[in-house]
Amino acid sequence: MIKWKIIINTMGKLLFFETIFLVLSLLIAFSYRESDANSFLWAALITAFVSSLCYFPTRNVKKDVGKREGYIVVSLVWIVFSLFGCLPYIFSGAIPSFTDAFFETMSGFTTTGSSILNNIEELHHATLFWRSLTQWLGGMGIIVLFLAILPKFGVGGRELFAAEVPGPNPDKLT
Repeated sequence: MIKWKIIINTMGKLLFFETIFLVLSLLIAFSYRESDANSFLWAALITAFVSSLCYFPTRNVKKDVGKREGYIVVSLVWIVFSLFGCLPYIFSGAIPSFTDAFFETMSGFTTTGSSILNNIEELHHATLFWRSLTQWLGGMGIIVLFLAILPKFGVGGRELFAAEVPGPNPDKLT
């Protein structure tokens, strides 16, 4: 049986980390005094709010992540991160179409290298930083990056590792 509360709790924790990365872009926008600072502020606030809605009602759930939950989290995190990650593009007007903004963000998190942008160099510093950050996070593997952090919050990393990394059984790596 799938433990949906654990999945929601884990997604809340992961969205908190996406909020941190949005705030980093916000700091870049502030440092360059760019007009898209409000875009990153609103994106970070919305992401933090949804993160709280996912985390706080489920914070007392027993953190027993199984393989099913691991696979679901890995699948959902790309979609959910892209949904919230496209907000700065939409709010700033850099990519006004939701479909294009979602595609650009998903392309970053999956490191496909595809882009709908013609003149990337014309983006504001913060937007360019965010775009680069999505690609960096995708390259690191969104879940693999958090494997060192999630166990400290009571989320088992082995199941998430098994869902993210193809190849040998992670039980044989220890």
